[in-house]
Amino acid sequence: MSRLLRPAFRGPESVLSSLLVATITSPESATKGSPQPEVVLGAREAEAQSRSQERLHQQRAAFRPVGIAIIVIVIVGAASQTPGLGLHGRSLGITLSLVFFALALGVLIADRHGDQALAFQAAMIAVAGASGIALAALQPHGSAAALAGSAAVFLAAARLPLRLALVFASVQTAALDLAVALGGAGTTAVVATTLLCALLFLVAWFVKQAREGETRSELLYAQLEDAREAQTAAAALEERSRIAGELHDVLAHSLSAAAIQLQGARVLAERENADEKVTEAIERASGLVKNGLVDARSAVGALRGDPLPGVGQLEALIAGFRSDVGASITFKVEGVEQALSADAGLALYRGAQEALTNAARYAPGAATSVTLQYTDTAVALTVENANAAGDPAEAGLIGVGSGRGLRGMRERVERLGGTMRAGPTEDGWRVELEVPF
Repeated sequence: MSRLLRPAFRGPESVLSSLLVATITSPESATKGSPQPEVVLGAREAEAQSRSQERLHQQRAAFRPVGIAIIVIVIVGAASQTPGLGLHGRSLGITLSLVFFALALGVLIADRHGDQALAFQAAMIAVAGASGIALAALQPHGSAAALAGSAAVFLAAARLPLRLALVFASVQTAALDLAVALGGAGTTAVVATTLLCALLFLVAWFVKQAREGETRSELLYAQLEDAREAQTAAAALEERSRIAGELHDVLAHSLSAAAIQLQGARVLAERENADEKVTEAIERASGLVKNGLVDARSAVGALRGDPLPGVGQLEALIAGFRSDVGASITFKVEGVEQALSADAGLALYRGAQEALTNAARYAPGAATSVTLQYTDTAVALTVENANAAGDPAEAGLIGVGSGRGLRGMRERVERLGGTMRAGPTEDGWRVELEVPF
């Protein structure tokens, strides 16, 4: 294509070949200027359209020198004929025709991004065509008139909707033939002009169809990729739903059975007048089993695509810990709250959950503070607890869990580009998580 856009200017035929190839870079005027329903495109479709427009802009830039050359050739050709340029009589008409042709074609090729409305483009093409007809009437034996008039037909086919282009081309060709015939150029010149206009119209229309076909192919390919992605996501969701169902059945059965056994153990302890600490430990274990059942259901829901917990559920989480373990936990939010992604919100929620569980396990009864801080670039969660106020062994939570909570917390946060720090302080333990927006 780039070679075709750099022809040697050997005459009107060479110039028209260049115009034939380069005018395809005109905007999609078949729909421009008329109201269109708003269509929401996917990312791939928008990218395909962007690539198509970029190619058009590059080709339009390559066409500008060709358009300038056409203007120069028409002016030089008209000036070399008799009568030539002048300010009186027929010479004045020739001069004005050339001025209007140059202005119309110059305005059309100066549009870089397709901002011109359809009506404006049609008006400029009509001015160029009328200028060609006027030149044919004033200089019936000159080649400049044929070049200017046929170029207007080609522009109409390349830029206007098909019906409007057909009407314009028919009127333009008939008027051009009439001007040539009245000027005494002969039947051969009339037939040649008609065939040239018809040929240029057909070629321009076929080239335009090829261009639009390429754009449609890219859009269809983008839609196909989106459909494949959606199909893959649907298949993954179906498989996750199946796994979620299995997990739900196993965990619900196991944890429900454990809750029933703990309830029986609590009744037995009361009947046997067991130590109050034993009864409290059983109550706490029962509460943990119930919470575990809720968390298991939440995890199953996440596999099924249900909404995930986030920072909006931190207050409910903290309230649950206060009720279950009787801990003194404070919660505060600093900075201006901002929207977080689902993964970021889930990472902070799970981090708070793990940190509070560890505080209840290793520092039962200790005062704990939870701070959620928003900055310009990230959101940070800090969970800090004092030293144990009670005996961890008596809390009944030592040995609960896998022991990999901090590692899993760090991996979850680092996958999001964040950081996680945990370590002792002078008065206890602190866990800090930071996730960027």
